Amino acid sequence: MKIITHSAEETINAAAKLGALLKPGDVIAYKGGLGAGKTTFTRGLAIGLGLGDNVTSPTFALVNEYRSEKITLYHFDMYRIETEDDLESTGFYDYPFDENVAAIEWSENIAEFLPEHTVYITINPMGSSDREIIIEDGGRFAAAWN
Repeated sequence: MKIITHSAEETINAAAKLGALLKPGDVIAYKGGLGAGKTTFTRGLAIGLGLGDNVTSPTFALVNEYRSEKITLYHFDMYRIETEDDLESTGFYDYPFDENVAAIEWSENIAEFLPEHTVYITINPMGSSDREIIIEDGGRFAAAWN
């Protein structure tokens, strides 16, 4: 599925639609370069999950957690992760993914360690604020945009 947005607000709104459909155990793996809008999209996911919009880039923390009584969104940055040992040192395998949702920036660095049911989202800048967002999910979320 492909979505075109023309502003950060439209990107957030599209992601909020997706976020409202997420369930515990969902893993979102982003593909997209620096400044593509991965953190902006995650802000929308958090809104859709009912977690508010106070989302920041996990670049220096490696992971940010956004919690409610019902669910937690783990927002990872795997930019500096190059090996399975690096991944293990982040504590990645210790997070309760089955009960929560994960959004992973720079997922291509850990592609071989992602679960089979991962939803891949590619964000391609098409100018200063336009984005092409490609969601690979086997059609699970298509109804949100019909």
